[in-house]
Amino acid sequence: MDNIAKYIDHTFLQKNATKEEIEKACDEAIKYNFKALCVFPEFLPIVVNKLKNKKPLPITVVDFPLGNKSPIDKANEAQKAIDLGAKELDLVMDVIALKDKNYKKVFEGIKAVVDLSKDIPVKVIIETCYLNPLEIASACTIAKLANAKFVKTSTGFAKGGARIEDVFLMKNTVGDNMQVKASGGIKTLKEALLFIETGASRIGTSSSLQILQGD
Repeated sequence: MDNIAKYIDHTFLQKNATKEEIEKACDEAIKYNFKALCVFPEFLPIVVNKLKNKKPLPITVVDFPLGNKSPIDKANEAQKAIDLGAKELDLVMDVIALKDKNYKKVFEGIKAVVDLSKDIPVKVIIETCYLNPLEIASACTIAKLANAKFVKTSTGFAKGGARIEDVFLMKNTVGDNMQVKASGGIKTLKEALLFIETGASRIGTSSSLQILQGD
């Protein structure tokens, strides 16, 4: 696989990060030409400034990591992130609502963010470790109906991360008009390549440098 870096969302989700650590992550994203750098919203001003006129995209998370806020609160949080310069949003779906079969709330939470984001792509984190195959398919279908651009496996903050069988199911559910991001526990080049071959077009990882080294 040529240039694995172009698939990677370099991820640095630490609430207690220093400015120097965030700037270092920015420098890494620029040096290795990662697709994006994902940080918490409060660090966006640093990232947007450092990545200005550079290829990596400044991206952030919304309603992270629980996903249980109301649709209007999700939208308000998303708007603040966009105002700060985010170019993509990784939105956590309401997993509890999905498991309770409250599909209306799940849909409205996603749609509220997608509608205000306009040209800013929204990736819906469905937290696959808590879902059975039918629930994964349902979550992907709802995200597709809400016009999200991606479905994403995991926050990386739950009990489990990305699994090959889940990515395969997600890609087969959403088809060619949506993309899949595999995230959570991906630490090696071999794993990253396998997820890409299975259907992921983006890899979210905090082990980006390790993956580039082929470890």
